[in-house]
Amino acid sequence: MTANSFDYASSETLPRPPALAHRMISIRIQQLTKRFGTVTALHQLDLTIAPGELFFLLGPSGCGKTTLLRSLAGFYIPDEGQIFFGDEDVTRLAPHKRNTGMMFQSYALWPHMTVAQNVAFGLEERRVAKDEIKRRVGEALESVRMESYAERRPNQLSGGQQQRVALARALVIRPRCLLLDEPLSNLDAKLRLEMRAEIRRVCQEFKLTTVYVTHDQKEALSISDRMAILDGGRIRQVGSPREVYKRPVCKLVANFIGETDFIAGKIVSAGGGRATVETAVGRFEGVLGDPAATPAVGTAVTVSVRPECWTLSREAPARNAVKGRIGEAVYLGEVAQYDFVTGGLTLNILELNPRFLDQSARGELFASAAPEDVVVLVE
Repeated sequence: MTANSFDYASSETLPRPPALAHRMISIRIQQLTKRFGTVTALHQLDLTIAPGELFFLLGPSGCGKTTLLRSLAGFYIPDEGQIFFGDEDVTRLAPHKRNTGMMFQSYALWPHMTVAQNVAFGLEERRVAKDEIKRRVGEALESVRMESYAERRPNQLSGGQQQRVALARALVIRPRCLLLDEPLSNLDAKLRLEMRAEIRRVCQEFKLTTVYVTHDQKEALSISDRMAILDGGRIRQVGSPREVYKRPVCKLVANFIGETDFIAGKIVSAGGGRATVETAVGRFEGVLGDPAATPAVGTAVTVSVRPECWTLSREAPARNAVKGRIGEAVYLGEVAQYDFVTGGLTLNILELNPRFLDQSARGELFASAAPEDVVVLVE
């Protein structure tokens, strides 16, 4: 039987099992190194992804995230190190023997096949029985809410619908893990939001271990369980979205995830995961982004404060305050964005339910931040 001969609509309806059967696995990467000529794309990388976890890989272009994903899929064989799916060493296993579900930036749907035929293709290649294909295709399409589109062709679908079909095709083979490479980058903003939620729902429902590569920080922050930030083939930080956003361990991570204000300074005192820093605009008490860091007095560091963590006031707060004036102000309804000019620096400040606009913005003001929101970065 070929994909062209598969008839979803005319097949006799078969009973649907309670759920798609997926066996949760962990993914363990040990000392993984991959070189392309003189370029080391991955450098002795260690990472463990828990069973059923939705795990994101982020970083600037050329950081190694796509190389890592393709190594997991079996498209690249590493020069050193090992990859385990559960207890099985798959480091040198061929891609088709790893049983991973893949979703790419392009939908990669066959234009001459119906939706059902596209989803069925992987099962036919595996020589699954026709009745089983019928059942599993229906199940997969229902899981992504596309069962009523089974007989349509890809050119009759919207971009979001095509991406749902691509997701169903990845799910139908009952993969050990799901690998997603920038799957939503071709969609408009509204569809990206819709598909984010859909991917999260499907991964949770089927308890799929999922590795997701993206450059979209909001995407990662909104739906991931944990994430890794890569740079130069190395992992700089692993943690939950909140951990990475609130406690970046280095300047690169702080700058990559969200917006932040950087203020250069030197350590006055440090200990117990906290530090006091002297800067050109005042003294700051804060927390060390890297709790393992032990900077000596006089060490050059960077203070990081997120724009939403600043508070504006007329009176000088007792600590962590800088004096200045509002330059440009952009009113966005529920929030205002200010350029706060102080001591030769311009800080980016966001104020919810804005108060300091027009006449109220004139004159000298103070911007302050709580010590828990001041992150001291040694690197």
